[in-house]
Formats: sequence, C-alpha cells, structure tokens
Amino acid sequence: MRSTWKQIWPPLVAVIFLLTVWQLAVSVFQVEAWILPSPLDIARESSSNAAGIWDHTLATLRLTLIGFPIGTGVGLIVALLLHLLPGVKRAFYPLLILSQNVPSIALGPLLVIWFGFGLLPKIVLITLVCFFPVAVAAMGGLAQSDGVMMNYMKMAGASKWQIFTKLELPHSLPSLFSGIKISATYAVMGAVVAEWIGADKGIGYYMLLQKSAYRTDRMFVAIVIIVLLSLVLFAIIALLEKWLVRWKPRRNS
Repeated sequence: MRSTWKQIWPPLVAVIFLLTVWQLAVSVFQVEAWILPSPLDIARESSSNAAGIWDHTLATLRLTLIGFPIGTGVGLIVALLLHLLPGVKRAFYPLLILSQNVPSIALGPLLVIWFGFGLLPKIVLITLVCFFPVAVAAMGGLAQSDGVMMNYMKMAGASKWQIFTKLELPHSLPSLFSGIKISATYAVMGAVVAEWIGADKGIGYYMLLQKSAYRTDRMFVAIVIIVLLSLVLFAIIALLEKWLVRWKPRRNS
C-alpha cells in the first residue's frame, strides 16, 4: 500500500498543479469559454449533463469491451504463429509492420463500404488498432527466453511443445502484458474513431455533435472520459499482470 501511494502521489500532485495553473490562466487572461473553458466550467458541464454523457459513455465502453479482447486474441494468435513458424515470420513480419502505416481513420470509410454501418466495421477497426502492440510484444517476449534453460531442456529431451509451454510462454508474459496495456489504451481511441465513421451513440458521436455546436466545454468532457476509460482499462490489466506474473522480480524504488 505504501509503495503504491509513493507511485501515485507525484503524478497526482502534477495534475492538480496543472489544473490550478489552467484555472488561474483562464481567469486572469479572461479567455472566452468557447476557446478554452476552465476546469470548473468543464466540471459543471459534466455534472449538469451527466445522464446524457453516461449513456454515450456506456455505448463506447460496450464497443471497447467487445473489440479489445478480439484484438488482443488476434494479436496473440499472430504472435504464436509467427514464433512457431520462422519461415512464415520472415515472409509476413515486414507486411505486419507496413500495415501499421495506414491510419485507422483512413480505413474507416473502406470498412463502412465493405461491411455497412453496423457493429462489424467498428469491431474490425478496433481489432486492427489493438492487435499490433500485442503481437509485437508477444513475439519479442517469446524470442527472449533464457538460453541456459533452453539448452538444459533440450539436453533433458524436452519436446518443442514442452519448451514452449514451460519456458517460452511463461517468460514472455511480462512483455505480453506490456503490449496488452498499450493495446488497452488504443482500444478506447479505436472505439471513438469507429464512432466517428458511423454511430448514433457513443463518445465519438457526442464529440461530433459538440464540435458542430462549438461547445468546447463538452468536447473537453468527452476527452476527460476517454482518458479515464483508458486509465481504468490500463489499471485492470496491470492488476491482472501483478496477479499472474508473480515470479517477476520487484524493482527497488
């Protein structure tokens, strides 16, 4: 508990400091609310419109919780296939890298043309956003197994499957969870982008409405919600990692 608090309080103090400076700057320089609302304006707007914002938040959260596990699963499957089949890895790994040079916002219209305006194109977009960090992190972890243990298991007559399940996979978990935590933050962003390309509810749809109305305060409310959702997902994955990877040595702080 004490070590957790030592990790939390520095960024907490930094956030409070930045919010205070922001509030003072807006008040002293009398910045118009439609240009830059103050933190108090944003808090008041989020409180007064809480019911409507909550409905949009639930829609985005639902989309994220559907797409994120699928994207993570696809990334893990890709990593396992490329690791177990070196020839396939040499052929497809460069293509995997190239696939990330296409912006997700550019794929949205194509997915709508191919799959319509339903749930499927949104899930595909989130999957494309989420799978890459997981795949790269998992492949890196699988490739960095302990060489001494690897030789020992081979000398003991262990099969490739035993080496994979007893050595490579367990030792890849820290790297894998690093990729999953990155993917968790991308998932919320992917859900919002997916809602931009066609939705009638969600934080992305809410942002489009407020942009048209020049409601900057509500735009900031949406941004805060996106950040909070990303942080919550990140924290859940971090707790899951702490529970599963118990053998990982702790860093001295």
